[in-house]
Amino acid sequence: MRSMLAFTVLAIVALLAFQYFKPQTPTPTQQQQSQAANQTAQTAGSPASSASAVTAMSASPAVVATSESQTIVENELYRITFTNRGAQVKSWILKKYKDSHGRPLDMVNQNAAASFGYPLSLYTYEPALTAELNQALFQPSATGVVAAPAGIVFKYANGPLTVTKTFTFNNSYVIDAQVSVIRSGLPVRALVAWPSGLGDQEEVSQYAASKFATSIDGKRDSVTANKVSGNATLEQSYDYAAAIDLYFAAAFLPSVPARATVITLHNAIDAPKDAAQPNAEKFKSPVLGVAVGDTSGVTNTRLFAGPLQFDVLGSIHTTSPDGKTDGEDLKPLIQFGFLKVIAEPLFLLLRFVYRYVGNWGWAIILVTLFFNLLMLPTRLMMMKSSLKMQRVQPKMEAIKKKYAHLKATDPKRAEMNAETMQLYKEEGINMYGSCLPILVQMPLFFAYYRVLANVIELRQASWGWLPNLAIADPWHILPILIIASMFLVQFITPSPGMDPAQRRMMAFMMPAIFGFSMWGFASGLALYWATGNLLNLGIQLGINNSGMGRELHALAAKRAAKTGNKTIQGRR
Repeated sequence: MRSMLAFTVLAIVALLAFQYFKPQTPTPTQQQQSQAANQTAQTAGSPASSASAVTAMSASPAVVATSESQTIVENELYRITFTNRGAQVKSWILKKYKDSHGRPLDMVNQNAAASFGYPLSLYTYEPALTAELNQALFQPSATGVVAAPAGIVFKYANGPLTVTKTFTFNNSYVIDAQVSVIRSGLPVRALVAWPSGLGDQEEVSQYAASKFATSIDGKRDSVTANKVSGNATLEQSYDYAAAIDLYFAAAFLPSVPARATVITLHNAIDAPKDAAQPNAEKFKSPVLGVAVGDTSGVTNTRLFAGPLQFDVLGSIHTTSPDGKTDGEDLKPLIQFGFLKVIAEPLFLLLRFVYRYVGNWGWAIILVTLFFNLLMLPTRLMMMKSSLKMQRVQPKMEAIKKKYAHLKATDPKRAEMNAETMQLYKEEGINMYGSCLPILVQMPLFFAYYRVLANVIELRQASWGWLPNLAIADPWHILPILIIASMFLVQFITPSPGMDPAQRRMMAFMMPAIFGFSMWGFASGLALYWATGNLLNLGIQLGINNSGMGRELHALAAKRAAKTGNKTIQGRR
């Protein structure tokens, strides 16, 4: 019995062992997967098989146009002419603006573009590939004239290279661009470029005004051309990157700022000093450009190419982190500088007045009159302070005489200062009263300068004999008027306490300095300064005939007689 039981147990163990160690027969699916894996491994290591893979790719159908053609996209704001050679822009006409010759303004700087490339060309880190992409004949989805809103697709395929450039247009100055460059199945980082400055740059001064402007995570900045490196790669979270001058801009707004790649382009061109004399002496001038791509290898970006006009820029927004186009606007591209808090409201006031009078020159004059009248109390304060100082002048001289025997380093000199301050306090004199008007007026002057020198509304705006308020007075009438009016104001303003040498400088040198500095400034700024001077002349005449003015003149005459000073002391 025991033998039978042991035999049975051994049989069961043997059967289980056989089942466990029995060789497995692969299923058909497993066999196919294994064979495919082996074949793939062998193929990967075989030079012949690699060559056949490239051959297979090369054998894919080529997409190349047989001849060069044009596609024109047009809306109420622009007329953009594309060539299928490189799928780039040969002309970008802004219909509402004109160049210095009265022709429709072309945003493409034709002289620079012929050497450095056209808008919407491609930039890669391989010169040979860049040249091929920008010379290839793409097949466009449309030719002839296309009315926006619309879209155009340019395709090119040759051997292992496949390129697609897609542009979408609406009714604004902004277009959408998508670029994909694939080589042997892998993306190539190709950036969309605006490489050759802007079309309104016709002379040295306009090139000199060019800047590279950016916004990185909301932090805005702009740098002049001499601080821009050529072909520098920058990888940060760019909200926008732009090439700008005083009045126009080409600004890229990446669809995914966190993946933005920006390249700064900096070249040079021979430009005439004066656009009216293109054959005159020429100077090396900077040409700034910018290219934008995506670290993923496929570029999606918007491009604004148009005027730095306040309302236009206010309607264009960068891409926010959630992918919506509701980020910051582009108004900071107008170079109001650190005085923006004053300059921007000042411009809005100018524009408000312009809408009623219909002329920017008259708007400047009226706003200037308004601000000078607004500053009249500070001018009167300065005159009152000066009068009080002259009234106590004898007491001041007595204090100085009392301590005249002391050396400058003597500690008792502090007692003289204390007596002087006590005298000021008793007489109600603010020793800074004469400086306050200057401190108030200077920020306003510089803000006015930023506004009149940078707003596109003054470009080609005329007034009287001035054909363009954005350029210098061609007849130099305003600078001469500034010199004459400043001298007259100094001549009739009594300053009995002023040092004779200082008075000579104020009477002659200051008018000359300001007048000649305005010689080459924008005539809009000169118009503001001349208007203010003429108004100040009238105000000073009124003050001179007041009781305060007559007293100041009497004190001035008395001081002149005492000191024997023969310099100008102010006349009525």
